[in-house]
Amino acid sequence: MSILWMVSFRPVGKSKNNDFYQNMFVDSLISLDHDITLSLTQFEEANVKKFIDNKKIKKHFINVPKTQLPNNKKYSNKIMLDNALSQYIDNKYEYLVYSTADIIVPSRLFKVISQIQIKEFCAFIYPNIHISNDIIKNNFWPHFGIDLIVFKLSKENAIKFKKIAVDYDQYDWGIIENFYISICELLNLEKINLFKHINVIKFNNDFVAFDENRETQIKSWKENQKYFATFLKKNKLSKLYAYGSYYYLLYKVFNFKDLNFKLFLSYLIFYPYYFIKKIMGKFKKIF
Repeated sequence: MSILWMVSFRPVGKSKNNDFYQNMFVDSLISLDHDITLSLTQFEEANVKKFIDNKKIKKHFINVPKTQLPNNKKYSNKIMLDNALSQYIDNKYEYLVYSTADIIVPSRLFKVISQIQIKEFCAFIYPNIHISNDIIKNNFWPHFGIDLIVFKLSKENAIKFKKIAVDYDQYDWGIIENFYISICELLNLEKINLFKHINVIKFNNDFVAFDENRETQIKSWKENQKYFATFLKKNKLSKLYAYGSYYYLLYKVFNFKDLNFKLFLSYLIFYPYYFIKKIMGKFKKIF
């Protein structure tokens, strides 16, 4: 089983908490004991190559100077994806994985994946088990974020994916999982939520150490939303992928056969809770 794992790391040595999370992430990958190669595109983040070299994990390492990005941008998932797809096409990998580096990968991930009797698919885990301030939140609460996505693709579909992604632009934070789920529609991939079999543990990043906050995230998300809307229009996909938030995204990935009690509860909470919360927020602004 050969796996290409697309990820990017934050600078090492800038935040003890973040270094700890990234170290746990890599160790959880190594403990899978599979033939995993990192597709590692970095954007001049300090000490990352040394950190990965010390872990002795296989990798394709590419450093992209920040001068190749628009002003004040730190990284681009679009560039990461383009590099990963080239590597996937040029080598004999069975799976292409996207994830963030602030998670613990479930040890049974590929045991569960190997039981899927479909030639090509997109598998993911939603919701995550969130850890915030060292406190584990319950494992059914519907957090925003899909932080691990596994594609099983033929070479032909990988080539098609790469051509489609030419029209995709993305910088810094936001809209990433919306894009990947929309790709499933274009490639006719079945979407499978593995939540009833395995869980992903997700840590809160130390955003303060990297001069980020909720305001910068919202600004970045809105910029990427515009890029994504252009992509959707060109590919004749619903703009709700960009403007429907998680209300539309969770609708698109819903499948009765993926349900267990906790996932059913998550959906049951998500739609009334966040929808009412959003309406109340707008109501307060008006009055």
